[in-house]
Parts: sequence; structure tokens; C-alpha cells
Amino acid sequence: MSKPLMAKATAVWLVDNTTISFKQIADFVGMHELEIQGIADGDVAAGVKGFDPIANNQLTQDDIDKAEKDPLHKLKLKFNAAAVGEEKRRGPRYTPLSKRQDRPNAILWLVKFHPELADAQIAKLVGTTKPTIQTIRERTHWNIANMQPIDPVALGLCKQTELDAAVQKAAAKKAKEGQPMDDDERRKLLSTEQSLESDAEPRMPTAIEGLETFSLGGDDTAGEEQKEKEYDAETFFNLPDDDGDDDEDDDKA
Repeated sequence: MSKPLMAKATAVWLVDNTTISFKQIADFVGMHELEIQGIADGDVAAGVKGFDPIANNQLTQDDIDKAEKDPLHKLKLKFNAAAVGEEKRRGPRYTPLSKRQDRPNAILWLVKFHPELADAQIAKLVGTTKPTIQTIRERTHWNIANMQPIDPVALGLCKQTELDAAVQKAAAKKAKEGQPMDDDERRKLLSTEQSLESDAEPRMPTAIEGLETFSLGGDDTAGEEQKEKEYDAETFFNLPDDDGDDDEDDDKA
């Protein structure tokens, strides 16, 4: 499916001017549903001016009205010769000047939470260079003390689908090479949709952690020891025999 011109700006306009669901907008502009949610929350595409798809001959008002009434209706892009080939990208990813200062934070996030990604993959995701990635991996970057790891999707440097695809590709390559994966790495193989649909794991309250094997009855060994210590009630009234010394002392007195 062809994408509209200025897809992100079109998504901003649709979020601000229609009641179409995030899923419908995401399918139309070729973005992830969470990115559309981020646009609505103001975390993604901040400062981007909306691009009217009706005025620019990409959508019709009738199509938008149908989508607002029916959540299952899919928006259809009107044919525009100028939009042909728009999704093709040549050369390195272009990063706007306003976001270039955020790239080191995004690289730090990728290095920290996805160490399986190769430098070439990180460079493609956020539009940076391998020497910059290497300095951040080795923590020799000139501004490393002031850097904070931030999700590149939240910064608008890449799409969630692109990040998921890169992570899965890196994990598949690692598995092909025969390197074992731990539980954390296996969880990273889940796409965003799969992780959101999965049930939350039940967690034991902190106050009772470590008491899973506690039993009020105790074990069998303790029970046997307790039985051995039981006494007959008459034994408490059997005083030791005496030689009558006390009686003799009383007579003398």
C-alpha cells in the first residue's frame, strides 16, 4: 500500500481534526499505533505542523466520515503521481536539526537495552555513525556524563516497527550462530503487539516472598522428635527416693 506524502504530518492533522481511531490512522500513514498514541499525547512529532490530506488531494471528506462512523473502515489513498516512490529511501537517514542533539541519548538506550544490535543497525535506525556508537559503547563520549538513555521511538528518530524488525533480525542471527539466549533476550524477540497482548505474569507480594515452602505442620522429622520428648503425666509426681535423713533430723530436733 502506498503511503501519503508527509506521512507524520498527515497523522498529526488526522489526530487533531478527526475522531478516527489510532489503528485506522496508523494503517493509513504506515506508522505504528503506539506512534499515533504518542502524537496524541504530545510525545511524538512535537512541533510538526499538520498536513491536510483533503486539501492536498490524498483523502476525501466522505472517506473520513465513513472511517469516523465505522472503526473497521480503512482509509484509501487517492492516486497521486507525486507520491509514487515516496517511501523509497536512499542514502543515510536524515535527522532534523532539532533532533540531532537527541541522537546520543537514543544510541545509549539502544546500547543498554539491545546490546545484540550491530553498529550498522543502530546507525541505520537513528542516522548516526559507527565511531559515535563506539565511543558511547566504550563510554568515552565527550558528553557521556550528561547523557540519559531515551527510547528512539519516543524521540521520533525511528518507527517502532523498524526497531522491532532490527531486534528480531539481530536475535535470529545470534541464534543461527549457536549462541545461547537468556530469558531477557527471549523476551526481546516479542514484537510490541505480542507483548501488549500477552497476559501479565502473576507476582507474589513482597511481604510473603520466601514463605512459599513454609508449612504449619512442620516436617516429619520434627514430629518424631516431638514424640520422643513426650512424657507420662505420672512421671512429674514420682519424686526421687531418699534415705530417711530428713526424718532423722526432724526427730532430733
